[in-house]
Amino acid sequence: MAFSSIATTVRNAMCDAFVDAIDVGSTDPSGDIQIRTSGGTTLLAELAMSAPAFGSSSSGTATASAITDDSSADATGTAAVGRFRNRDNTTVADFTVGTSGADLNLNTTSITSGDRVSISSCTVTMPAS
Repeated sequence: MAFSSIATTVRNAMCDAFVDAIDVGSTDPSGDIQIRTSGGTTLLAELAMSAPAFGSSSSGTATASAITDDSSADATGTAAVGRFRNRDNTTVADFTVGTSGADLNLNTTSITSGDRVSISSCTVTMPAS
């Protein structure tokens, strides 16, 4: 079923539930974002999120707290898939990575082992319809 409209309070609750899932667990001090090659086969970079990972949502959108750079990429490859993981390293969600029109846009998808990988901002949005 497709909805023509979702109330803002419901969108905020959905968004908060999603981003709060990144803070679940106790193995690591925070959740993380992994950047991987197509199919998720090769880990290129892993960036630690803050705890909590996101602030409270407004109008269905939550903005990430500070994200720590990966100062030395794990491998060389083309970034295509991203993954949010919680503090127990369990996948919360996968998303596309590109240079435009993707869920996460980087300045380049070409990552070389040893490179610094940064994400300057990140938001999660629950749709209004």
